[in-house]
Amino acid sequence: MTSDAPAVPFAAPVATRCFGDGDPLYEAYHDTEWGVPVHGERELLERVALEGFQSGLAWITVLRKRPAFRSAFADFDPATVARFGDDDVARLLADVGIVRNRAKIEATIANARAVLALEEQGRSLDEVFWSHAPDRSAHVRPATWADVPPVTAESRALARELKSLGFRFIGPTTAYAAMQACGLVDDHLATCPVVLARSA
Repeated sequence: MTSDAPAVPFAAPVATRCFGDGDPLYEAYHDTEWGVPVHGERELLERVALEGFQSGLAWITVLRKRPAFRSAFADFDPATVARFGDDDVARLLADVGIVRNRAKIEATIANARAVLALEEQGRSLDEVFWSHAPDRSAHVRPATWADVPPVTAESRALARELKSLGFRFIGPTTAYAAMQACGLVDDHLATCPVVLARSA
């Protein structure tokens, strides 16, 4: 049987991001930051703080507030944040630009103090973080989000060590999210355009 209808060229399915499609801010974060290695005390303190603030919220909510967080927390400079006192906590609780949660605010200040305590011991948050990066030489890239674990042995160990060092609001799930965000693990899905671009 024949048809007079014009032939429709085959169109390959368009790869979609792991997350973030449709929101330029979210897309940029996914494409250029998530899963990219992060080093440095300020940079890691920021990621730990934001992952903690994200707990119970959508990540895009925190991402949209990141400029306000950076302003409110002195660009997450550990030495400056460590000096925050009661007046600063009150200021932050009144700041509508950030997530106003006392426990999370106080945890961020305590975490900055823990960074300084590490430095006094001749150690660094960078060293602690990256010592828990798993060996992924035989890693199979996840096909779907169902293949991505919420916690791992490494994230449990990282959370346990950070807590022992005085860090707050950092459980195994938050630790794994920070490991993903900071590139200790790369959980971009196998069909993600970022992955496809790298292998092209």
